[in-house]
Parts: sequence; C-alpha cells; structure tokens
Amino acid sequence: MQAIWKGAISFGMVTIPIKVFSATEEKDISFRQVHVADGGRIRYKRICSIDGEEVPYSDIGKGYEMPDGRMIVLEPDDFADLPLTSKKVIDVLEFVPADQVDPLYLGKSYYLAADGGPGAKPYVLLRDALEGSELYALVKVALRSRESLGLLRTVDNILILQVMLWPDEIRDAAFAAPPEDVEIRSQEKAMASSYIDTLRGEFNPDQYHDEYRQALEQVVEAKAAGVPLPAESDEEETEGAEVVDLVAALRASVEAAKARRAGTGDAPAKKTAAKTPAKKAAEPKKAAAKKTAAKKTAKKATKKSA
Repeated sequence: MQAIWKGAISFGMVTIPIKVFSATEEKDISFRQVHVADGGRIRYKRICSIDGEEVPYSDIGKGYEMPDGRMIVLEPDDFADLPLTSKKVIDVLEFVPADQVDPLYLGKSYYLAADGGPGAKPYVLLRDALEGSELYALVKVALRSRESLGLLRTVDNILILQVMLWPDEIRDAAFAAPPEDVEIRSQEKAMASSYIDTLRGEFNPDQYHDEYRQALEQVVEAKAAGVPLPAESDEEETEGAEVVDLVAALRASVEAAKARRAGTGDAPAKKTAAKTPAKKAAEPKKAAAKKTAAKKTAKKATKKSA
C-alpha cells in the first residue's frame, strides 16, 4: 500500500517519523453518464463563462467568490507562505479522556506506520503509553493542504490518526429538537427500554453486509453476459529521526509541560533530543557537556520564539 503522506509525530521532545496510510475505503459501484441510444460516454468541455472558449487544464487556477459576486483569483505564490504548505508534523497538544470525545467530531481514519528502524522504538513507546490509558492524544495536523484537529489512538497494536472537524464546522442542532411539551408515560419508556435490552449485543459489524450493492453487482454481471467486449480498451519527504535518549527527552518534555501548565513561560522549545552514543554514554564530562549544550540551545530557542 502506498503512503499518502510522510512526516513525524512531535511527542514532547521526541520526534517519531511516520508514514500515513488511508485506513478506510468506500466500496460502491461507479456509473458513467452515457448516451442511452448507443452507450457512448458523455464528455464535458471546460468552457470559460466570460469568453466562451474551452480552457486547458494548464490555464485553470483557483478562485474564491466573494459574497458580492467578485471572483478573487489566487496564484501559487499566494499559497506559498501559508504555514501548512511545508509542515509535516503531527503535533501532540494534550491528552484527553476518550469518553469526552463526541463521535460527531470524528472524520476519516488513517493508519500510522513507523518510518524506518530508528522510528520504531519511540512509536512503540507512544503506542504502549496510550494503550489502556483511556486517553486520546489530541493533535493538530496539516494533511492534504488542510489543517485539522485529530486524535491519536491505538487499534490492534497500531497507532491510528482520526481526523476531526473544527467546532465551527459542527452545525447547531437546535432546529432538530422536538417540542418541549411532548410527554412520555413511564410505561412507554419502560417498553422502549425493554426493546433496547432485547436487541442488546456485542459490536460485530462483520455480520452485516451491503445487500443493495450485492444485488446491483448481480444485475450488472447478468447484463454484461450479453454485451460484447469493445474492440479497443479505453485508455513530501522527511528524513528519519535518529535514535534518541527517550528517558532524557521525555523527562525534559514533562518538565516543559509542567512549566507551560504553571504559566511560567520558560518552557524550552520543542526539539529532537540528541543521539545517544553507543559507547561511553555514561562519561561524566560528555554528559555534562551535553547538558550545557542543551540548556544553551533551549535558551536560544526561547529567545527566538519570544
């Protein structure tokens, strides 16, 4: 399966390189618009509404129509400086209780796979930390030229990205509420509850099937048996992260998070922790030097972000 997006999860000061794959696919029967008399396909031309000329794809751009009817034509340069054009990071914002997330916010799902060997360990770390915690990681991600909120959760030992709608994309439901003066008798409620209990079961969607699609496929196959074959048939990358000292990186992440929560404003900027040497990792001098360098880097990053 081909990845649709490559980037990284920013988990505190730990960077997890990942590949993103679509977790779902809608199965339906696609139809062509045809001329009923001879089965010829209907073709459409791209005609400009002003000059009446056919427009090639190379001359087609993006336009935004204002409420007053004006058409604002946007050039590629207008999109170049937007913050999500080059951002390839799934940024973990906080961890929220799973039972507080209304399914109304949930959108398309994606499988996340570790990108390369170095990303496997931090991937498994985040997965295991989420497993059984009853928490979801609330994230922000720029996917396919659109920034969205999302949730990271685990399913069958895999990290799942569940894209969410923004709050202002959820329509007000007040119009659908029934009249407030409707009264339900206790006997009616008891019978409804009894019916619900009768149909109570474990969630097992595999026992259900799309009967309409199956019937339609049979109709198409039956008609295809009498139709002869045509004479001719119609014709962003990110580098993998290095192995990091996860304990040190996570300790720094916890301290930074506590500082932000406390409102001290001295939280260090996020960055990937330095690679831990395979040999002599415990030498005091080198360890002290690394701590000093890390503090200097954090101070510089804080000054830049200020």
